[in-house]
Amino acid sequence: MNTYLLLKTLHIVSSVLLVGTGLGSAFYLFFANRSGSVAAQAVVGQLVVRADWWFTTPAVLVQPASGIALAHLAGWPLTTPWLALSLGLYLFAGACWLPVVALQMRMARLAHAAHTQGAALPTQYRRLQRWWEGLGYPAFAAMAVVYYLMVNKPALWGG
Repeated sequence: MNTYLLLKTLHIVSSVLLVGTGLGSAFYLFFANRSGSVAAQAVVGQLVVRADWWFTTPAVLVQPASGIALAHLAGWPLTTPWLALSLGLYLFAGACWLPVVALQMRMARLAHAAHTQGAALPTQYRRLQRWWEGLGYPAFAAMAVVYYLMVNKPALWGG
C-alpha cells in the first residue's frame, strides 16, 4: 500500500470515529436527558465525556494532519475551493465542539452529584443542555457538508 492510500485510509477511519462517536454520544445523551432518570443522565454523561477523550479528540487531531498531507500528496493547494470550504467548516465545527466538551463535562458532574445525593438536577443542567444541543446541531450540519465536499470535490467558485 502506498503512502497516499495509507493516509487516505487513516483519514477515512478517523472521520468515521469523529462523526460516528459524536453522533452516537449525542444520540444517547439527548435521550438520557429526556428520560427523567438522573441515574441514566449521570452514567451516560460520564461515558460521553470518556468517548470524547478516547475517540473524538484523537480523531480531531488526525483529521487535519492526514487531510493536509493528502492534499499535498495529491497536489491540491489548500486554496482549492472545495478544500478551503472543508477546512473552514471543520474549524467552525471545532469552534462548536470545544464548548460542547466543556458543557458535557459540567453536565456529567452535575448529574453525578445529583444522583449521588439522590436529588433532582439543578436548573443549571437544563441551561447547559440547551447550549449543548444548540451548538451540536450546526456542528453536525457542518460535518455533513464536509463529508459531501470530501467525497465529491465539487467545482465551486473560481474553479
